[in-house]
Amino acid sequence: FKGGDTCEYLLSSGRFLGEKVWQPHSCMMHKYKNSEAKNCLIDKHVVFIGDSRIRQLFYSFIKLINPQVKEEGIKHGNIPFEDKSASIKVDFLWYPEVNGSMRQRIKSWTEGSVAKPHIIVVGAATWSIKIHNGSNEALAQYKINITSIAPLLEKLAISSDVYWVLQDPVYEDMLSESRKMITNEKIDAYNEAAVRILNSSSRNSKAKVKVFSVSKLIAQETIMKSADGLHLPESSRDTNAMILMNVYCNKIMKPIDGSCCQPQPPLTLIQKIAFCFFTLSIIGYVIISLIHRNNYRKNKSCTDLESGEEKKPAISTPNVSTLEMLLHCFCKLGLIMTYFYLCDRANLFMKENKFYTHSSFFIPIVYILVLGVFYTENTKETKVLNREQTDEWKGWMQLVILIYHISGASTFLPVYMHIRVLVAAYLFQTGYGHFSYFWIKGDFGVYRVCQVLFRLNFLVVVLCIVMDRPYQFYYFVPLVTVWFMIIYATLAVWPQIVQKKANGNCLWHFGLLLKLICLLTCIYFLSYSQGAFEKIFSFWPLSKCFELNGNVYEWWFRWKLDRYVVFHGMLFAFIYLALQKRQMISEGKGDPLFSNRVSNVLLFISIVSFLTYSIWASSCKNKTECNELHPSVSVVQILAFILIRNIPGYVRSVYSSFFAWFGKISLELFICQYHIWLAADTKGILVLIPGYPMFNVLVSTFIFVCVAHEISQITNDLAQIVVPKDNSTLLKRLLCIAGFFSGLHFFSAMQDQSRH
Repeated sequence: FKGGDTCEYLLSSGRFLGEKVWQPHSCMMHKYKNSEAKNCLIDKHVVFIGDSRIRQLFYSFIKLINPQVKEEGIKHGNIPFEDKSASIKVDFLWYPEVNGSMRQRIKSWTEGSVAKPHIIVVGAATWSIKIHNGSNEALAQYKINITSIAPLLEKLAISSDVYWVLQDPVYEDMLSESRKMITNEKIDAYNEAAVRILNSSSRNSKAKVKVFSVSKLIAQETIMKSADGLHLPESSRDTNAMILMNVYCNKIMKPIDGSCCQPQPPLTLIQKIAFCFFTLSIIGYVIISLIHRNNYRKNKSCTDLESGEEKKPAISTPNVSTLEMLLHCFCKLGLIMTYFYLCDRANLFMKENKFYTHSSFFIPIVYILVLGVFYTENTKETKVLNREQTDEWKGWMQLVILIYHISGASTFLPVYMHIRVLVAAYLFQTGYGHFSYFWIKGDFGVYRVCQVLFRLNFLVVVLCIVMDRPYQFYYFVPLVTVWFMIIYATLAVWPQIVQKKANGNCLWHFGLLLKLICLLTCIYFLSYSQGAFEKIFSFWPLSKCFELNGNVYEWWFRWKLDRYVVFHGMLFAFIYLALQKRQMISEGKGDPLFSNRVSNVLLFISIVSFLTYSIWASSCKNKTECNELHPSVSVVQILAFILIRNIPGYVRSVYSSFFAWFGKISLELFICQYHIWLAADTKGILVLIPGYPMFNVLVSTFIFVCVAHEISQITNDLAQIVVPKDNSTLLKRLLCIAGFFSGLHFFSAMQDQSRH
């Protein structure tokens, strides 16, 4: 950690990812839309002063505000631009040389009550080289002129943002005869003079003219594509304009994926309370551990001085109390949450933008698939979707989703559509698993509900507090939580129909199907009635959980995207368990699921269906249209996979322990990636080891997986303490939890009031 200013890095260093994507050193650059640029620059006056290269930058900058602008202004004259809707003024002032005229113009802004521009971008030199034929006298005069202008710029920099743009290199082979005297050697001399003079003038001053030197680095890579060897290609000057926008606007707009120039957010009241709580937990655990260790030493076996025989102590091992276990869990969790905060809220570690290439996605996929095959073992049972198989399924899907996120593959539509199926498959398993449990066990007790809700939501609630994010931000957990409650409500409301009751009378099966039809009707109605959906989830306290950016549209979109797949999972579980009960399927080790003929036909249909969906997904041209069809057709590939995986007896009898291990911590992996593997809330990549991308991924991945595994264990341990089986104790705990959330709501309200 160099402790450097990310603004300084943004203006001075970086590299290209591919051909056109610029990656600043140590931070992420946001790509501003027209509406965002207008909101940032509202009521602002921006001035560009210089030659034709600065004019190019001026046009790229105003195109960020209005893309319809055409470069039709006077070449060697002033060019005004105004956006009346946002009261934005951007002017280009033609001063191709650093001379008395430029000094007089700059001086006019420092005198009296003249309105000063909010942003001033200055730069010139090539005309001086050209007019004076590259003479040393011209360079000496240039130094004198900059020396006289520098104090004025420093004075303006007290209240305005002032940028001095260094001269870009030229492509000497392409220069016309009239420009042959403009050499890179001369440009370097002029740049060196400008940097030395500007730095010396601000040495004893707080205000500082910012030197825009990154343009040189960009030009070194792209000047060969120049039309005349002097002016940058359009993509390069657009990058410069975007950098300029990031330098000024990031601290105002605070975009999630624009970490450059953003100050570290101040600790909120809730974060401070959480910090104190974890600190006290660590201190408490250390004190109790020391006391226990001291008592254990006193009770340790000692030698009888008279007989020389060893006597056994009354207590052989220290008993771990509930309080000690609780403090131990919170102690570990506190250290882990500190790491989360340092990674994604403190400006301690670097962050970089994602950049997608086919190799960055598909090579790791092949690698983990080969690893998974090497860890093949026999299953303990050979039922359809047995525990080992579902863990394996969750595991490889989670690994693919992680690779998808870190590689930025969402920009490639065929991959995006297949990942949508994997997310749907998780929800399918939610419907299948919870329906099977309630149908077979008939356990609708409060203990079961609280255990599931605690395991699903514990980590997310802690992250909402520590990372200062709303519950809906971690959208997948609210999704599976709501669907679990819907499944529970569907089966628990009168009449409660379970397998034991249905076996006595077949009519109960029709009763259950009627319940499922009612559920499907409700889903269909809410998916096409956004108003009704938003009214339901806009009531307090649901609104506190499901609002994002002041509305529940994002929640409606996420819910609607996979609205039928949980129902499909429930229906599949019902049909499968009915067939299993009537012994219409064979689940013996090595046996095909059905008769050979039926198995072969179903296997053929499944393979064709699986490939057909993949072909359709790969031919998608529009994400919106494909998302509309996805809820209805995603089940095709899911069912095809289940049949391919379970019809052949041998395939059903083995599983990958490698994937199953990851499957057991899949929820923790999905949530933890937001902050300690990716960065800027999944928008970028965390950089622990700069300059070594592969080594960085290996190290950050190792820590990330270990942390996810540890959090899984902490959650399981706390679930046993917080959610006991005894109903009276459980009721007391629920009252404590209600008090906790009431306090959280109170402090959140105080926090919001102080912000406003």
